[in-house]
Amino acid sequence: MPAAIRAEGTAGSGGTSRSEEREIVVEARNLSKIYRDFWGRSKKVALKPLDLEIRRGEIFGLLGPNGSGKTTTMKLLLGLIFPTSGESLVFGREATDVSKNERIGYLPEETYLYKFLDAEETLDFYGRLFDMPPEERKRRAAALIEMVGLGRDKKRQLKEYSKGMTRRIGVAQALINDPELVLLDEPTSGLDPIGTREMKDLIVDLKRRGKTVIMSSHLLADVEDVCDRIAVLHQGELKELGRVEDLLRVTDVTQIRAKGLSPAAEAEIREVLKRHGGQDIEIGNPTTTLEDLFLEVVRDTEARPGRRARRADGTAGS
Repeated sequence: MPAAIRAEGTAGSGGTSRSEEREIVVEARNLSKIYRDFWGRSKKVALKPLDLEIRRGEIFGLLGPNGSGKTTTMKLLLGLIFPTSGESLVFGREATDVSKNERIGYLPEETYLYKFLDAEETLDFYGRLFDMPPEERKRRAAALIEMVGLGRDKKRQLKEYSKGMTRRIGVAQALINDPELVLLDEPTSGLDPIGTREMKDLIVDLKRRGKTVIMSSHLLADVEDVCDRIAVLHQGELKELGRVEDLLRVTDVTQIRAKGLSPAAEAEIREVLKRHGGQDIEIGNPTTTLEDLFLEVVRDTEARPGRRARRADGTAGS
């Protein structure tokens, strides 16, 4: 894949090799889950054998339609359900070791909160579950309420909250213990466009603070905007895995972009661009959109069930 060539002479990013050196926080090995009926017969294959590694400090997205296995994967990592086969490790421990969960923050798809408490009381309650001292609970609660934009509504009972506001306080409770790993199941559900943008900015900020974030979503733009790497799940099976920019790159098309050129310079190649004062020149591959990639994976899965997705340009998922 040709690397981008910049007029300033900067080298291509070495981010991939650096990320490979980071600590593996989450690992799934041949992990699967089959739900069975009362007589032990297979009722639903929720997750087919999954192999996955997630490194410290990255935002990892689980992308797929409803019923694709995203929530099942998160529950397996939390130890809330047991795998049918394989294993998952979190911080080097078996996911079934619940003691690891003190280092994890979790926002479930449906937020279960006590509706007669206000925001401050809610966060104080969850802080008590982690045996946090009173002063630390108070400090953390105040900071988180402001972080999620509920400062003016902190004294209102949660029963008066809209779904978007409930989602925000749900994120705050997931962060009350200052976790190293944050699992967010459909974090933008119920939020308006402004709230969605603020939530995505918050997720990016968590990465800046050194957190590892795993988020699931069926909203393609949300995943595309914030995730470093994604796994596309469909019908419980991993169909695509890789860095967002790599998955969206159209490898059979070359794109040349330049800034500040006269119309005459646009008809010429690199040497002419320099002569006419071209700036910020990039030569590389354009990208498709995550929506187009996702629909392509789903269509290919339906056409060739049980096989890894094949890209329109002829390449297979990495």
